[in-house]
Amino acid sequence: MKNLHDRGVISRYRQYLPVTDATTVVSLNEGSTPLIYSPKLSKLVGRGAEVYVKYEGLNPTGSFKDRGMTMAISKAVERGAKAVICASTGNTSAAAAAYAARANLACAVLLPAGKIAAGKLLQAFIYGAKVVAIRGNFDDALRLVRELGADGRFEIVNSINPFRIEGQKTASFEIIEELGDAPDIHILPVGNAGNITAYWQGYREYHGLGKATKRPRMTGFQAAGSAPIFLGHVVDKPETVATAIRIGNPASWQGASDAVKDSGGCIDIVSDAQILEAQRWLAAEEGIFVEPASAASVAGLLKCFSNDRCAACPFHQYPEGAKIVLTVTGHGLKDPEAPMVHGFKALEADATMDAVAKVLGVSC
Repeated sequence: MKNLHDRGVISRYRQYLPVTDATTVVSLNEGSTPLIYSPKLSKLVGRGAEVYVKYEGLNPTGSFKDRGMTMAISKAVERGAKAVICASTGNTSAAAAAYAARANLACAVLLPAGKIAAGKLLQAFIYGAKVVAIRGNFDDALRLVRELGADGRFEIVNSINPFRIEGQKTASFEIIEELGDAPDIHILPVGNAGNITAYWQGYREYHGLGKATKRPRMTGFQAAGSAPIFLGHVVDKPETVATAIRIGNPASWQGASDAVKDSGGCIDIVSDAQILEAQRWLAAEEGIFVEPASAASVAGLLKCFSNDRCAACPFHQYPEGAKIVLTVTGHGLKDPEAPMVHGFKALEADATMDAVAKVLGVSC
């Protein structure tokens, strides 16, 4: 009989993951997120292309981090860990705290003081984590986490934990299964760079197993104020409205570089203005509300079809009828403050039909 209690990524992809009969699976039924066809982005690209949005904001804690966290926490339990720790720009802390709560593990998170979106900070608290706001940036927090995890008192569940990458690669499995093959181009936001690394690993594995006939060109976009991979050097003081990718020294830098090089893709940048406009556009035009960091992939696609396109962009060579996937990594309610830069304000009217109709510009 099918287990109706566990439909998460380990249950679905167990044979492709480093788990054994000794692994106690800790799951919140993560994964199986929608791959949404975007008619307007498809029209923009032209030449019969089909553009899809992989909406990872519909995971249990609202971001793609849940895919990796089910693996990291499950393996921590298997090894007898009593406590886990992570550095975070917000989404990792939410996922770590939720899955730790599910597994009855203590959880500590280190966050850059004053740099975390309110929605994500609230999640860490409500799931029961001990939250430490440090006077520094994410890279400082990760350095401290490495030191605190060195003596075995805490299990580190950042993406330096290889089981995180293993869980996150399952998103590419889902895409291949739904499309019937790998896409021609895959676009992602890049912060700590674990996700682009994981997707590429998954695409390579399914291709090697004969489940796909091709591998996509991996294309990553960083925020202009936080673009170490694009610039080729560490950014000491990264700054961007897209808090989830405000990272100056990515832990998976090498993995991202390999993914781009091996796939024939590229790393490029988008400005905060482009990110916020893409966030607004995706919500208003396609009904998909994502946090600013997620919108970096959409901003990147829009940039590639503007006069500002990058010379290395794979869209110079995309085939007729190409399938293009954009990963959007987190739900818009993760960071409700960011869209307020657009000046959203409710219209006001007296509680009469005439007054409401006047404000709406219609006749009674």
